[in-house]
Amino acid sequence: MKADITAIILTFNESQHIKRCIESVRDFCSDVVVVDSFSTDDTQTIAENLGARFYQHAFVNHASQFNWALDNIDISTEWIFRIDADEYAEADLKRELAGALPQADAEVCGFFVRRKYVFLGQWIRRGAMYPIDVLRVFRRGSGRIEQRWMDEHIVLERGRAARLQGNIVDDNLNSVGWWVDKHNKYATLEMLELLNLKYGFLPGDASMAQHVAGQAKLKRWIKTVIYAKLPFFVRPLLYFLYRYFLKLGFLDGVKGFAFHFMQGCWYRCLVDLKILEAERWIGTEQDATAIKEILKRKTGLRL
Repeated sequence: MKADITAIILTFNESQHIKRCIESVRDFCSDVVVVDSFSTDDTQTIAENLGARFYQHAFVNHASQFNWALDNIDISTEWIFRIDADEYAEADLKRELAGALPQADAEVCGFFVRRKYVFLGQWIRRGAMYPIDVLRVFRRGSGRIEQRWMDEHIVLERGRAARLQGNIVDDNLNSVGWWVDKHNKYATLEMLELLNLKYGFLPGDASMAQHVAGQAKLKRWIKTVIYAKLPFFVRPLLYFLYRYFLKLGFLDGVKGFAFHFMQGCWYRCLVDLKILEAERWIGTEQDATAIKEILKRKTGLRL
């Protein structure tokens, strides 16, 4: 019997992943919704053939796209499950949810699940990469994604979240070149978030941000209060050493070293480099609106 839950999946050219994702949830979710950013591959055909409801909407960022789905798509189930196209739900998570959702009292409005990260076919178990608890299941009308360009999280506007032990698996099958390109784009978004701490040119919803919970809340505090104040290029090195040695990332082997170094050091050095470049663009400008226009023009993003 299917649970009273709708899976929402955001896509753009996800023909390589969408079948695996939908098949992992359609035996459990009573509804599957795909919100697409005008893919040019056969994502739509695959999704519709698997019984998903398919919608298209122009993409600004993940937060805006997901919240658009909440506001504009008819969702009748009690619960909503956010899952990315390159993720899939493991059987243990579905069994847990099948038991937990009907028994949840009125105050439980969300569930944290655990996320596994797979890189080049290997589960990255160490280096602070597992377990990562993410809030992905929530009651309809009780949660939204905070408006951020990076590291956006679902926040509950009422109630509390319980914790489950089951996993979603983040296993992207694209090439290393694609992974590098993606992180180059992410570095631009991360640059914006860190510069915004200094200049305040992006609007934020403080009422939502204060409800970020769990590991995400602690990580954000560390990033904004400690990491952001450390010297450029020193902070990525310290972060890598923390992950690789203190959090035993070296036990993940050769592929683990590649992941921890590239994602924990190289990527964050790229963020710092982009911040230095952006500071040159900004120059002596102090007006937040003017800075936003400069960054909008230089990055091509719809800020």
